[in-house]
Amino acid sequence: MSKNYPIFYDHSESKNLYPDVLMNIFVNSTTNGFAILDMNDCYTKVNKKYTELFGYYIEEIIGQKCTIFVEGDCLKEHIDKSKSGYTISNVISKGCHKDGKVLDLEVSCLPIRNPIEEVVGVILILKDISERKEMERELKRTRELYQLITENTSDMILVYDKNKRIIYASPAHEAIFGKSVESLIGQSLFHDMNKEEREYCELVFKKIEDTGEPQIVQSRMKNKEGETVYIESNISPIFNEYNEIDSYVSVGRNVTDRVKNDDALRNLDRLSIIGQLAASVAHEIRNPLTSLKGFSKLLNHIDEKDKQKEYLSIISHELERIDGIVNEFMSLAKPQAVDYDYYNLNSILESTINFLHPQAVMSNVQILLTKPIEPIELLCNLNQLKQVFVNFLQNSIESMPNGGRVQIVVETLENKRVLIQFKDEGTGISSEVLHYLGTPFYTTKDKGIGLGLTVSNKIIQEHNGSMKIDSKYGIGTKVSVELGYN
Repeated sequence: MSKNYPIFYDHSESKNLYPDVLMNIFVNSTTNGFAILDMNDCYTKVNKKYTELFGYYIEEIIGQKCTIFVEGDCLKEHIDKSKSGYTISNVISKGCHKDGKVLDLEVSCLPIRNPIEEVVGVILILKDISERKEMERELKRTRELYQLITENTSDMILVYDKNKRIIYASPAHEAIFGKSVESLIGQSLFHDMNKEEREYCELVFKKIEDTGEPQIVQSRMKNKEGETVYIESNISPIFNEYNEIDSYVSVGRNVTDRVKNDDALRNLDRLSIIGQLAASVAHEIRNPLTSLKGFSKLLNHIDEKDKQKEYLSIISHELERIDGIVNEFMSLAKPQAVDYDYYNLNSILESTINFLHPQAVMSNVQILLTKPIEPIELLCNLNQLKQVFVNFLQNSIESMPNGGRVQIVVETLENKRVLIQFKDEGTGISSEVLHYLGTPFYTTKDKGIGLGLTVSNKIIQEHNGSMKIDSKYGIGTKVSVELGYN
């Protein structure tokens, strides 16, 4: 509030204070409501915008007290101060439209002085800010709603600035990790991370920055009881008005129960595979055991050193065969930690073929592998991926009870992706049955439990891959798996 000396004043001090045409043009072209009050707070002049603001004709306004249209006591106080020579700028008030609608107004009052510096009236300027105030109220309601949600949800919500420092943390962190919200604010995202975890997070955020799309990550952490919990977080970028990433929001959820259930399904599927393979493995072991038994008896009746060496070499070779079969069987049967490392895709497929070779021989099935010369390194969990390939190859073998051929074709694609296809000449699957494949506990096998494809698809998704099944009844089936490689 300050003393003001307007440059416009009335030389004649008559009631018509502004006869000048230019002044009328200015007053009527402004986007704000403009009015002149006399010393009794009555309207002596208003512009067109003022009449539009309140919905009255000019004749209905002139001569009326200003407090009829604008909220009374507060406005009267400001006008009185202007009549004392002060300028009042941008104070918030309310008005009432002719139809009863309440208006939010920004009010300014300026004194009008005559040549001898006496205040002879007040200029009243009104700006309709109803839309802005409604937006502010809506924003406040939304903010309160979001705060209510974030403070009462079991999800863990974090907001990071562009430097990856926490600027907001929801109370759910304290319930799970025993860390207060205050202790998290200002912490770096990489706090308490080891080198591998930090590198992984940096790659995730780089992908967000490159694509502008949210990313889902899963991490292992310790809760306040010291137990391992699995947290799945959806990290999304927040953009500013220049379409630049200004911050990030992470919504984390405790998925420990889901992970344990997935592990249980995998174990159940693995046990099912082991049970089905046990007979063929036993048959394959019986052959070298028969050789061992025969050559062991021959050794007891032969004195020639050369023959003994030859028989011992055969015995050693057969023992290695048995050892290899048992090791492959145990690698599938033994539970493994869910650790990821780089493995050669060709080696995984060759190991899978060797593992199922006994069953293929018993079923008179030939397995052909077509692969690139260059090695393909996959970041994967070896045991899980081998379980997937064993499942696909075993399905192909079982679909050809009278023998046939399975082709495994490996092909590199663009953007560091690789396509692995399992093609068989089996009975195929009808379109009706194909629709239900992958549904838990749905199976077409007499001895199956209906989890093989469900678990396989889940494992492939966790390896950032995809799976597709094409089949024609009476012709055969093709399973296509696409994965990323390094």
